[in-house]
Amino acid sequence: RVDRPPFHGKEDVDAYLDWEMKVEQIFTCPQVGEERKVPLATLAFQGQAMYWWTTLVKERRLHNDPPIKYWNDLRSVMRRRHIPSYYSRELMDKLQRLQQKNLSVEEYRKKMELYLMRAGIREEERLTIARFLSGLNFDIRDRVELLPYRDLNDLVQLWIRVEGHIASQCPNKKIMILRGQDIYSSHDESSSTTTSHSESSDEDHQVERAYPYDGQLLMIRRHLGSQSNESHMSQRENIFHTRCKFSDKACSLIVDSGSCCNCSSTRLVEKLDLTPIPIPNLINFFG
Repeated sequence: RVDRPPFHGKEDVDAYLDWEMKVEQIFTCPQVGEERKVPLATLAFQGQAMYWWTTLVKERRLHNDPPIKYWNDLRSVMRRRHIPSYYSRELMDKLQRLQQKNLSVEEYRKKMELYLMRAGIREEERLTIARFLSGLNFDIRDRVELLPYRDLNDLVQLWIRVEGHIASQCPNKKIMILRGQDIYSSHDESSSTTTSHSESSDEDHQVERAYPYDGQLLMIRRHLGSQSNESHMSQRENIFHTRCKFSDKACSLIVDSGSCCNCSSTRLVEKLDLTPIPIPNLINFFG
């Protein structure tokens, strides 16, 4: 017993082609004769597809047209309904413009094979290899072209190995750190995660642009020259002070990403004539 894949008749070309391919696989069984293919296929119709088929049978009967008895006739009728006339041209355009870009080598190969199959293109393997190479990213293609291979599968395996080697050299995104007039890069993964989260949060709120301030740079020097580390104090000490300009006024800017350490510059304490009071115990926050 073979389960028939259901078909709902939605306006989705890929869904119809997948269903057609699955049905034709079932029809390759020797137990399925030609006279049984149309009844078996139409029994899988559901929803809109079932309503369409019932209407089509009634209309052909009213116009004294012969009933559809063979799978090839049913497939032709369904292709005219579910596949637009421009589909082949659009598919060829996608195939010609296909580039790897952000896809992995395996994803890129699967998409190209799908386009070739849907477009009905059968070409020599050397032409397919040339098509693959033309759309591959340069950093992978330049390393693979000179390596020996027997066929397309060997070449794809080489691409995957080179792709994994390139990814292992740079597993994390670089984070750029600005210190005065100098720029440094960091590979800290936690900083990358925090930065990405902050950027996504800013998109949900209205943000006022802050411009650089040319006045005196008031920054805690201990943090100015320190690199991020993996110690247990990194979160509490991860605080950054600088100066910026809002509405033509110089302001102190504190970038506090989850820190529970409250800091203030000595100049502020002196200007406001504040009296420092030591705190004997640290205050911790638990979330």
